[in-house]
Amino acid sequence: MKPDPSVVTVTLNPAIDQTVSIPSFAEGQVNRVTESRSYAGGKGVNVACVLADLGVGVIVTGFLGALNPELFEKTFQSKGIEDRFVRIDGMTRTGIKIVDPSTQRTTDVNFPGLPPKHAEVAELFERITSLADPGGRWFVLSGSLPPGMPDHLYAALMPTLHRRGCRVLLDTSGGPLRKGLEGRPDVVKPNVDELAELTGSALDTPQAVRAAAETLLEKGIQRVVVSMGGEGAVFVDRGEALLAKPPRVEVRSTVGAGDAMVAGIVSAMLEDRSLEEVARRATACGAHAVTHLGAGIENQLRYRDLIQKVEIESLA
Repeated sequence: MKPDPSVVTVTLNPAIDQTVSIPSFAEGQVNRVTESRSYAGGKGVNVACVLADLGVGVIVTGFLGALNPELFEKTFQSKGIEDRFVRIDGMTRTGIKIVDPSTQRTTDVNFPGLPPKHAEVAELFERITSLADPGGRWFVLSGSLPPGMPDHLYAALMPTLHRRGCRVLLDTSGGPLRKGLEGRPDVVKPNVDELAELTGSALDTPQAVRAAAETLLEKGIQRVVVSMGGEGAVFVDRGEALLAKPPRVEVRSTVGAGDAMVAGIVSAMLEDRSLEEVARRATACGAHAVTHLGAGIENQLRYRDLIQKVEIESLA
C-alpha cells in the first residue's frame, strides 16, 4: 500500500514516448530499428514514476488527451500513482526518441501538444488548488507548455501553492523558466545549457556553474541544482555548494535522466536530508535512469549501490 501522497507532479504537455533503438543511426539514410517501445511520458510523469518506485506517494495532474489515455492509465495503475489529470479534447502527442547505442546519443522528434481551452485551464487551476490542501506537499512543475499557453503560467500557480505551505520545484526552460523564477520556486533544476541561456554566461567549469547558480539564489530561490550530463551536477544553496559526479555506467538511453534527478531531489528533501545526501540520491537516480529504457527504478539493488559510488566534491 502506498503512503498518503506527499508530492504532486504537474505535466501540462505530456507525450507518449516512442523510443526506438537504431545502431549507427545516419541522417538521410535508411535505418534499421532493432527495438521499439512506447511509454507514458512527459517530465512530470517521469518524475512520478521514479518517486513511486522510491516508495513516495504521488499524484499526477495536468492535461491529458481524452482519446488515448490508456497507456497513461495503465502506468499509473501499475505504480500506484493517483491520476488527477484533466482530460481534454484530442489525442496526447507522440514524441519519438531515436537512441543510437553505438554512440550513446539520443535524437528527439517532438510533436506539438494539445492546446487546452479556457475552461480546461480553469479546471486545472481549481484541481491544483484543491490538491494543495492540506498544505505541506511538494509540487513539481516541469516540462514545456502546450501551444497558446503564456510563459508566466507556472509563476501564476506558485502564490497559491506557497500560501498553503507547499513547496515548489521548477524544471523547465526558455521563457517558462525565466518567467517561472518570478514566482520564487523553492528549488530550480536547469541543465547547464539552460542556465547559460538564462544568465548569459559561459559555464565551462563547475565554479562558473556555481557562480551562475548563486545569481538565482539572489532572486529568492532556496536551492539550485544544475545537471551537466555525464560530468555530474552542481548543488547550491545559501550555505554550501557541491559537485556530485556519477559512477561510470553503461548508457542505454539518456531519456528521463534529468527527471529521475528531480525525483531524487524531492524524495531526499521530503526527509530533510543534508545537501550531500540530496546530491547523492539525485545523482544516483540520474545514473540509474540511463542504464535502461523507460522511467522508474528498474533495479533497487543497483540504485542503492550507485548512491554509495557517487563522488562528492566541495566547491569552496
